[in-house]
This record gives sequence, structure tokens and C-alpha cells, in this order.
Amino acid sequence: MEPKITTYSQGEPSIFSNAYLIETSEGIVAIDATLTVSGGKALNKMVKNTGKKLLAVLLTHGHPDHYNGVTELIEGKDVPIIATAAVDTVIREYDGAKEKQWKPVFGDEWPSRRTFPSKIFKDGESVVFGGVTFTVHDMGPGESHADSYWVMEYNGVMHAFIGDIVLGGVHAYLADGHSSAWLETISSLKSLSGKFAKMYPGHGEPGNEEILDRQKAYIERYRQNVKILSEGRGVLSEEAKGRLVQEMKKFLPGGRLEFLIGLSADAVAAEMVKEPQASRR
Repeated sequence: MEPKITTYSQGEPSIFSNAYLIETSEGIVAIDATLTVSGGKALNKMVKNTGKKLLAVLLTHGHPDHYNGVTELIEGKDVPIIATAAVDTVIREYDGAKEKQWKPVFGDEWPSRRTFPSKIFKDGESVVFGGVTFTVHDMGPGESHADSYWVMEYNGVMHAFIGDIVLGGVHAYLADGHSSAWLETISSLKSLSGKFAKMYPGHGEPGNEEILDRQKAYIERYRQNVKILSEGRGVLSEEAKGRLVQEMKKFLPGGRLEFLIGLSADAVAAEMVKEPQASRR
């Protein structure tokens, strides 16, 4: 059977993340799993409603709004959780700090136990379910400390599940400090975008090359503003951060997750101080 793609968007304030369920003839493959207990439970219910079993969970990167829901999704079943070695390392290394940072915000919605990858794939490695091939591509640091994307192929048609390489309709998280590498990732993916029928991002609506262009433009504008407001220092004053917030709100009117604008400022400023002068655009 032709695979059916269903998007689950966890749209509560401070989240707005996507997970995807792909129905094959053998069962369901999930790509990412949202942030909260309720998000994981909702995905679990959606899988059960198909009458098919969950075959695997594929993770794009190590931010908790994409893996926290795995525990509730798999509900104790022996389901392979697949990621690259780099994504697995990031999840395990930063999970405790993320819990300390965000559990006070989300309370009981923060899972008391998170489920980590159980199977590691190399760059370019594939798995097949019901005639549908899923291949992972390791992109290195970008939006997170380790980004990857999954390509689904059936009868020669390919779709790319690109995680947070694109965040549509929300302000970008740049606090991991890899904005320059992120721009390189976008350029690399753009060179391949013509191969994909559609690209499915970790936040926002699916699309094609245009969603990459919008993300690139956002990052470039953010970096330009940080360069001006930091005046060559590795930090921004509170006043400068306020001005940055206003400038980015003008650039992305109606964009959600506004708190990320100020949160990322110092990381980008510090990153740009370390870059060669020619790279600071």
C-alpha cells in the first residue's frame, strides 16, 4: 500500500512541535514524538486507532520537544527507537539539564522518564517497512548540536522529514550556538530539495524549497541584528535584547515562541565573535 502520512501538531503554548505517523502495510512508523506526556499519549491513541502496531520511532535530533513523548507513545512495548550516534549522544548528554530547565515550566506534563534511542544508524543507513524505505542523513550541528533528517521513499517518490532544520511559523531556537553551520545545512539541503515531493519540518507546515529560503532569511536577519546590537561583544545588554525582540517580531509578524528571540541572543553573539570577520554576515 502507498504510505499514508499523518501530522500531529502539539499546539499548546510554548510547544508548537510536529510529529509524524507513516502508515505502511506492515504498521506505523513514527518520526519524532513531541514534548509532553499528553502529546505522547495522543500519538499512542492515534496509532491504536489505525488498528496496526507501532514498528519504530525515528528521531531527527536531540531536543526534548521531539523525543520526550516517546515513553508514552511506545507504552512499554519493545519498539526500536532509531537515531544517529550524534543525536543519541546529545539526548543522553543534555537530558538532565533540559529537565532541570524545563520541568518547572511544564510540571506533570514533563515525562518523569524519558526513553532514549535503542538502535543507532550510520549516515545513509536505511530500514524498510512494508516496502517503504527510511534513510537517515547526518547533518552535524545546526539548529541543535546534532541534526539529521529522514527520507521516506516508496515507488521512487521521496519525502524528507527534516526536523528543526526548518521551524515554520515560530521564532528560531539558536541557543545551541551553531547558526553559521545551520545556514550551511540549509544550503546543502536546498541543493537536494528538487528530489523531494515534499519536506516536513519539526514546526510548521510542509513545503518545498521556499520553506528553506524562509528559514535562511530568518537566521541571516537574526545574525545581522545581533552583530549590530552586540557591537562586537559576545553578549547583549538587556536593552539590546529588547530591541532584538522588536526587530525580529517585525521580521516575522505573528510568529510564535517569541521567548526564543532573547533566549538565543548571547549564544549567537558569542558564536559570531569567534568567527572570521568574513563569515560574520
